[in-house]
Amino acid sequence: MRITRAVRVGVGLLAVAVVATACGGDEQKSATQSAESGKLTVGIKFDQPGLGLRNPDGTYSGFDVDVATYVAGKLGVQPSDITFKESPSAQRETLIQNGEVDYVVATYSITDARKEKVDFAGPYLTTGQSLLVRADNTDITGPESLNGGKKLCSVSGSTPAQKVKDTYANQVQLQEFDTYSACVEALRNGAVDAVTTDAIILAGYAAQYPGQLKVVGQPFTTENYGIGLAKGDTESRNKINDAIEAMIADGSWQASLEKNVGPSGYPIPAPPTVDRY
Repeated sequence: MRITRAVRVGVGLLAVAVVATACGGDEQKSATQSAESGKLTVGIKFDQPGLGLRNPDGTYSGFDVDVATYVAGKLGVQPSDITFKESPSAQRETLIQNGEVDYVVATYSITDARKEKVDFAGPYLTTGQSLLVRADNTDITGPESLNGGKKLCSVSGSTPAQKVKDTYANQVQLQEFDTYSACVEALRNGAVDAVTTDAIILAGYAAQYPGQLKVVGQPFTTENYGIGLAKGDTESRNKINDAIEAMIADGSWQASLEKNVGPSGYPIPAPPTVDRY
């Protein structure tokens, strides 16, 4: 009887330890739990003008930053209590899964493959893939014109360049860098012929380098940007969806786009409909 009781107690203590391990640690907090503590860590891009940019003075600006801050406010967290963490495309799922960020607002297209690893609120913006070239370029007008060995750049962990090669220009040479800013620098220096990603991102770079770069052709995909968060964090996803809808309804969404992207000449898209899957 004593052995049985000891085993039972031991098993009980082990179960408690397992549960404590599963529930303990900052990495296991939901976004809502983090917000209740008064602080949030949010993943954004640091190198995308008009969307997510770390300025020389250490501040952050852009549409994604405004969305992230608005959502935090609806969760009860002040802007001064948000820590922004750089979230390159190839690291977004890992940062969410490891609990290093509470949510990610980083030009993060919602896809079925990504939804197997993380959850998404939104979409909060719909755009489409396009091409950025040097302003004096006249022979690249769309994805089909990239055949003949032209060099096309995109970022590691993203799919746009491969999509061009598979669908439009099987002779194109693909080049990948860790960041879009590295691709844009390669374009300015003549190391690549074009950069591909979403039109709204490219428009931000064109505005940053007036007279040097231009967006060409019509968008040839549809990309729905979502806010990524931990898989199964349904409570937080619902609250973030509520915040996105509120931002659209009260005019803050439109005002942010006009401020951050409007000067580039990029036409402001219609607000998307949140998908509460």
